[in-house]
Amino acid sequence: MAKDRPAPPLDRDLADLPPAERWQTWMRRIEAVLFASAAPVPRADLARVVGQGASVEMLVEDLAADLEGRAFEIAQVAGGWMFRTRASYAPAIRAAADLGEQRLDLSAFDLAVLAAIAYHQPITRDGLKDIFGHEISRDLIGRLQARALIGTGPRSPRRGAPYTFVTTPGFLIAFGLASLHDLPDPEQMDEAGVIAPAWPPAAR
Repeated sequence: MAKDRPAPPLDRDLADLPPAERWQTWMRRIEAVLFASAAPVPRADLARVVGQGASVEMLVEDLAADLEGRAFEIAQVAGGWMFRTRASYAPAIRAAADLGEQRLDLSAFDLAVLAAIAYHQPITRDGLKDIFGHEISRDLIGRLQARALIGTGPRSPRRGAPYTFVTTPGFLIAFGLASLHDLPDPEQMDEAGVIAPAWPPAAR
């Protein structure tokens, strides 16, 4: 039985190719990596498949332009890039196959608590109580954790310090955000009915 041979090292620079062909090859490499990944791919990972000095951002831009008119697009979310189906094709997908329940299925109050965590993280349950005027149930926190929208954050080093909650990369992906800096202004969220009227000033 032949032993597995290590794969040859990847020729990143492609110095023997003409510039235009080299650029196209780098684009297709990025396309292949994004296609194979179920999660956003950060810039550092994409940089491993292209030549030194090549602009990952420009390659992604050219690839996105190349995909114009296709059923899927490149989205910049959670600190990286990933493929996603364009929203206009969602009815066709639902009509063709039963893909199961993929909605977040959160109530307006669930979304308000999620927004409070997003804007005030890391935040404790007592901090959430201060915002909403009453205790936030463990079941609600559990629902947000089960959907991988929030996780536990840093705790004070003192003994018995309460847990804090923070949003996750899954939160960014679910809402199509590249980073937390893309959160809308709290006033806009309030006008949309997502945040309670007693929403306090938020610091980001």
